[in-house]
Amino acid sequence: MAAHKQSSFLFLSLLIISLCKSSQAAGIAIYWGQNSNEGSLADTCATGNYQYVNIAFLSTFGNGQTAVLNLAGHCNPSANTCTSLSSEIKACQGRGIKVLLSIGGGAGSYSLSSADDAKQVANYLWNNYLGGKSNSRPLGDAVLDGIDFDIELGPTQHYDELARSLNGFSQQKKVYLAAAPQCPFPDAHLDAAIKTGLFDYVWVQFYNNPGCQYSGNANNLLNSWKTWTTVQAKQVFLGLPAATAAAPSGGFIPANVLKSQVLPSIKTSPKYGGVMIWNKNFDNGYSASIKSAV
Repeated sequence: MAAHKQSSFLFLSLLIISLCKSSQAAGIAIYWGQNSNEGSLADTCATGNYQYVNIAFLSTFGNGQTAVLNLAGHCNPSANTCTSLSSEIKACQGRGIKVLLSIGGGAGSYSLSSADDAKQVANYLWNNYLGGKSNSRPLGDAVLDGIDFDIELGPTQHYDELARSLNGFSQQKKVYLAAAPQCPFPDAHLDAAIKTGLFDYVWVQFYNNPGCQYSGNANNLLNSWKTWTTVQAKQVFLGLPAATAAAPSGGFIPANVLKSQVLPSIKTSPKYGGVMIWNKNFDNGYSASIKSAV
């Protein structure tokens, strides 16, 4: 009987621990880097609101082009002033925050011309931003946690090969892979990449897409969410604008509506990872008002 009680107590303890872990697993991801008025990277991490920060964007890469990091007015990579972010990145990571480099974006010049081109871009990212070595690391010696694929323009080929090549470096140091597809399913640019099953985080853009975003009611969004949770990814996030001005074509969900009508439903999915927010410049209290419910 005593042994039975002990095993029951052990099972209950393990159950509580696992429940605590799962409740802590969800978090908020934010995009930072596209407006010099949004505050520093270190200050962004110090808010305590975010578990993931995507530094945006590496807006030019591939097809024989010299890669270009565009961080708006924060710093000038061509003058080597973005290396000052290295200490801020390390400070964020010291808080347990994963810091990723977001490649692509809604404006820029990027494409992959072949499987070999994808490997070359992967090598460049590894050596200049991840665990490799280079004399010209734009963000200094800080080692980022991974790469976010925000591919919205240009040809759709070879991003699956880029994901495989980046994942290959995980034998040396884990490279987290994230993707930011649009909510119409499947995503035109990222479907093949996501199907590799290599992505840790898929933060779906449920905004600027009227057919699958919140528009006074959440029906279309919730139906789309169910479809997205079928993808081969470890976690799926609800991507939202931080304010109406952040998404000209709609999709903003007031915090009280998000907490009462959307989160209770989507949190039932085993793949629920949290909420992604676009972007830090517009996040004037939104993440703070939802984080306890995420």
